[in-house]
Amino acid sequence: MRPTLMLAVLAVVGVPALAHAAEGAAGGGWVGPFSVIAAGLGMAVAAGLCGLGQGRAVASAVDAMARQPGAAARIQTAMIIGLALIESLAIYVLVVAMILLFVQPIK
Repeated sequence: MRPTLMLAVLAVVGVPALAHAAEGAAGGGWVGPFSVIAAGLGMAVAAGLCGLGQGRAVASAVDAMARQPGAAARIQTAMIIGLALIESLAIYVLVVAMILLFVQPIK
C-alpha cells in the first residue's frame, strides 16, 4: 500500500474514534451498538421463524380441508386464530426491539 493511501485510511478510521472518545463514559459505551445488533437479529429471527410457522400452519390447514371438506369452516377458524397468535409473537419481538433502540442505555 502507498503511504499516502495508508495515511488516508488511517485518518478516516481514526477520526470517528477521536470523536467518540470526546464523549467519555457518559456515551453508554458498548451498550448502544450491541442493543442495535440485538434488536436487528432478534427481529430477523422472529420474522423468519414466524413466517415458517405460518406457512406450515396454512399448509396443514389446507391439507385438512382437502381431506374433510365438511369441516372446512371450523378448520379455517382455528387456522386464523393460530395465525393471529403466531403473528403476535413477531409483534412482541418488534416491541422489544423498539425498546432496545429508543430507550436510553444505562449511563
